[in-house]
Amino acid sequence: MTDNIRVRFAPSPTGPLHIGGVRTALFNYLFAKKHNGTFILRIEDTDQNRYVPGAEEYIKKTLDWCKIPYDEGPNKDKGFGPYRQSERKHIYKEYADQLIKNGFAYYAFDTTEALDIHRKEHEAEGKTFIYNWHNREKLTNSLSLTPEEVDHKINSGEPYVIRFKSPKDETLYLQDEIRGDIKIDTNILDDKILFKSDGMPTYHLANIVDDHLMKITHVIRGEEWLPSLPLHYLLYKSLGWDTPKFAHLPLILKPVGKGKLSKRDGDKMGFPVFPLEWKDPKTNDISSGYKQDGYLPEAVINMLAFLGWNPGTEQELFSIEELIKAFDLKRVNKAGAKFDPEKTKWFQQQHLQRKDSDTLSNEFAELLSQKNIETKLDLTTIINTVKERATFTKDLWDLSSFYFLSPSEYDQKAIKKAWKEDTPHLMHELTRILNDITDFSEDNVTTTVKAWITGKEIGFGKIMMPLRIALVGSLQGPDLFQIAAMIGKEETIQRIENAIENN
Repeated sequence: MTDNIRVRFAPSPTGPLHIGGVRTALFNYLFAKKHNGTFILRIEDTDQNRYVPGAEEYIKKTLDWCKIPYDEGPNKDKGFGPYRQSERKHIYKEYADQLIKNGFAYYAFDTTEALDIHRKEHEAEGKTFIYNWHNREKLTNSLSLTPEEVDHKINSGEPYVIRFKSPKDETLYLQDEIRGDIKIDTNILDDKILFKSDGMPTYHLANIVDDHLMKITHVIRGEEWLPSLPLHYLLYKSLGWDTPKFAHLPLILKPVGKGKLSKRDGDKMGFPVFPLEWKDPKTNDISSGYKQDGYLPEAVINMLAFLGWNPGTEQELFSIEELIKAFDLKRVNKAGAKFDPEKTKWFQQQHLQRKDSDTLSNEFAELLSQKNIETKLDLTTIINTVKERATFTKDLWDLSSFYFLSPSEYDQKAIKKAWKEDTPHLMHELTRILNDITDFSEDNVTTTVKAWITGKEIGFGKIMMPLRIALVGSLQGPDLFQIAAMIGKEETIQRIENAIENN
């Protein structure tokens, strides 16, 4: 592998970052870290018309939350900045001029109206209008005009763009790290605009210049950029630069049907497609995010890694450190990866189980605080009794609320099954047994109550099921004697008496 691996994630601040963008950032990050390289964030804001306030901050917060921070980028200049294209616009014109000077680009003065007329004429004949070798010398540009006419137009302030002059009758042999060899006939390429009439470069020119100046060694990006690969390759060659290695990641597909995953799919099926919640500054519409829905960043990252990549083993659960160690571009698939909301929940559930109970107890304490519940109970112990049935931290409350609140209602199916005619009498007797226990520890309560049940020669279910209803409100929950010991003698007896009174 080349020394000094340098990769970049270069999103446009035109709205919230889709999870497809997060996956691109993740694969760049994993590749960089695997090879002790540098992961760069560059903000591609050349299209000022589509700029959305708050979008850049959202991108940075997303990378932080996902625990894939950038090494270089805005506010982290390591000598290759600035890292926003709008702050680099003074750089690009000289390269556009160099391309013109060397015959690889030209000035084009065609108006939008004139191009529309050409387009409609082609459509009328059943053809597609492409601005390239077959018609460029008939259009209004520096290839068809005299040098004097060109100078006059420029000096008189007539608007123009700079177009790349795609070669005619050549075959390009390109290489993609994921897709292998690619063969392109240059006759099908159009002469893309490199420099717009507003004095800003297009993405194509800015992207190539920035990648070169920032010494990018590998361009790892989405499949949607594959059609741009021939132009980008030609630009490198025309400027006399070495090309980086290219790798185009597969699309993330809808859970059902065909096509690319969209926000509409998430809205329809009830899952987020953005990492963090996003409030649209124009409409004030709020889109849900994985963070706000209770997902752990480790689970989201693990899920995204498996969208288009596999480690070649049976292992599915990975920490970020394990992903770095296992990641290999050769194991990225060409075919699109279908998004599976249920599999995402599975990753979440698995990573919650892996999470340290002491850490979870801090989050759970915050949740209790929001519910105005003060407790002296050991939250770590409580979490350990219910954790395996939880998918999200918020589930811990539903699974353990009986530790903090006495049941206010009882599961009627459970009552029908467990509460018999003699149950109140047995429960009264049980309260007397419990009241006589001095050491109300789990082991002591277990031993005493079981000895009493055995001595009475009755089935355990006649006592244990109604006792569970009394303490929990249903026939769910962890070990009963553990619950009793946690809530204490007084609360246990009070709950039994409440159940007798209300059933």
